[in-house]
Amino acid sequence: MPDQWRRALLRATLREVGYDAVGTRNVSAAMRILGNDPGRGEVKLIIIDQDALNESETPVDALIKTHAAPSILIAHSTIAAPPGPWQRTLSRPLAIDDIVAAVQSLLPLPAEGRHPIDS
Repeated sequence: MPDQWRRALLRATLREVGYDAVGTRNVSAAMRILGNDPGRGEVKLIIIDQDALNESETPVDALIKTHAAPSILIAHSTIAAPPGPWQRTLSRPLAIDDIVAAVQSLLPLPAEGRHPIDS
């Protein structure tokens, strides 16, 4: 499955349970997302794929510091996860539901916020 499809599926699943999720192709693009967009609110959680750590010219630490948000690393199962400011590390193989459960654990929504965003 191409990466953009995985990102789109994760974003759609998070939005279905109440999170206003956005996705970017790389860390440099993520740096362009406003930290506190008046129409969306502030960035409260960042999910990074381990592949993005090597592909980006912008350090992930700068992204996390810019948004002052906790982070989840999606790590390779065959390579040790790099040190970093991760609150949670999830190793492949994993399902979209595993990522959603980690998001819900780190950033629980109040009962009134648990509804699809796009309905």
